[in-house]
Amino acid sequence: MASAAGIAAAGRCLAAGGLAAFPTETVYGLGADARHGQAVARLYAAKGRPAFNPLIAHVADRAAARRLGMFNPVAERLAEAFWPGPLTLVLPRRKDCPVSELALAGLDSIAVRVPAHPVARALLEEVGAPIVAPSANRSGHVSPTTAMHVLHDLRGRIDLVVDGGPCTVGLESTIISCLGEPALLRAGGLPRAEIERVLGSALSESAPGRAPRAPGMLASHYAPKARLRLNAEDARDGEALLAFGPAVPAARGPMLNLSPRGDLVEAAANLFAHLRALDASGAASIAVMPVPHHGLGEAINDRLARAAAPKV
Repeated sequence: MASAAGIAAAGRCLAAGGLAAFPTETVYGLGADARHGQAVARLYAAKGRPAFNPLIAHVADRAAARRLGMFNPVAERLAEAFWPGPLTLVLPRRKDCPVSELALAGLDSIAVRVPAHPVARALLEEVGAPIVAPSANRSGHVSPTTAMHVLHDLRGRIDLVVDGGPCTVGLESTIISCLGEPALLRAGGLPRAEIERVLGSALSESAPGRAPRAPGMLASHYAPKARLRLNAEDARDGEALLAFGPAVPAARGPMLNLSPRGDLVEAAANLFAHLRALDASGAASIAVMPVPHHGLGEAINDRLARAAAPKV
């Protein structure tokens, strides 16, 4: 686990307008002080991130979240049930919200999360301010679940990485819009069924638009350089294989299994690391075996579909 000295150094870096990557339970985030427009601009530049894609503000607790956005009864219920944890809520922003316009992408709403990872929580308490922290990778690349993944993508572009070991969830947070009827904006580390159980009703869907209200809503996202062939029953010549479950076809090239025992939690934790490793093998194409669409499988398949989408 990261040391107190390392967390303090990251806090000083962020307070000075620097960029510090740190672990959350979902993926590693690239942090910047959400209040400082120049720091946020550096973050966009480091990631090569489209300026119309808003950033999530990470805060230490619900009291801090209420200083940024306005909670309706649905948002209060979800926050009480799932914070701290892998859930982001999109809320109407307060008029006195200190988060920079650049981080909000010009929207009148704000995406907020209270992370559960002890390093993230210690860093937020150290800084005492909201930290925007998109995944710590180049925009459109596979999201990082270890400190080494961060360095592979961003070495020389950021100031500091706090190494807290591998992420436990391995998928970005689930994003729910609370701007009206609760809507699923992005499937993620908290399964839809758990949210709907708390709400007592089904979530509505919100299709991606040209100016997304939340991260991860671009059609081509989380994309490796290799082409992805989804729902593959075999591996062709020259293809790497991303397998799932105990029954795996013969691989003619590199092969990694998301979960040999067919466990969707294990598959979620391995998804980005396995995609990165197969992409680094040099294969021009990656055959991806079918993954069940229930539970965390919905988020896994969402990521795979975005990774397979035409590059834009």
